[in-house]
Amino acid sequence: MTTFVLVPGAWKGAWAFEAVVPLLERAGHTVHALTLTGLRPGDDDATAAAANLDTHAGDVLRHLDHHHITGATLVGHSYAGMVIAAAADRAGGRIARLVHLDAYVPRDGESCWSSTNDHFRDVFATGAADTGFAVRPPGAGGDPRRRPHPLASFLQAIRLTGAVDEVPRREFVYCSGWADRTPFAELRARLGADPRWRVHDLPTRHDAMHEAPEAVAALLLAC
Repeated sequence: MTTFVLVPGAWKGAWAFEAVVPLLERAGHTVHALTLTGLRPGDDDATAAAANLDTHAGDVLRHLDHHHITGATLVGHSYAGMVIAAAADRAGGRIARLVHLDAYVPRDGESCWSSTNDHFRDVFATGAADTGFAVRPPGAGGDPRRRPHPLASFLQAIRLTGAVDEVPRREFVYCSGWADRTPFAELRARLGADPRWRVHDLPTRHDAMHEAPEAVAALLLAC
């Protein structure tokens, strides 16, 4: 039995994995889907303003501690690739597998801001204009549960000791159905040439968990 810890990307909470969680549980696994600090329904402006990448990595580590989790599979979507990398680097060997689901795979000193493309840098800057500390969800409509995302978490550079590279299994899932805007094409090429990584392709847009939950679950359940 595997323990999955699922970390959502920007603007989203645990509900982002609502279609995937029952598929994993039905297969007999334990699943924890998280909502990060600053994105919880009760979080106030001060909480959102203070939250950064370290805060979010700490959310994951505290969850591991509280639930006595070892041998975990950490799954991070989009921005949360930064989070799971930082958490795994500090987790003291408690992570067995990392899955970056159409997500950033940072190197030491990189940030979400430095790793993304001009389209998303514009989304971040424009979206933070209202408050200066939280980025409003992009685009009209969308899921009404989305919340403004702490700007500092996009800007903070990650600090990695190299321990993350010792995680036994590391995987990257590339969603190819939004080639006009994805910031991950170069990353897919780099990791595809790295024998330490397993790279998978899904013909979906970025929000694969809702567009193709069965395919996402199948990848996570693959041995």
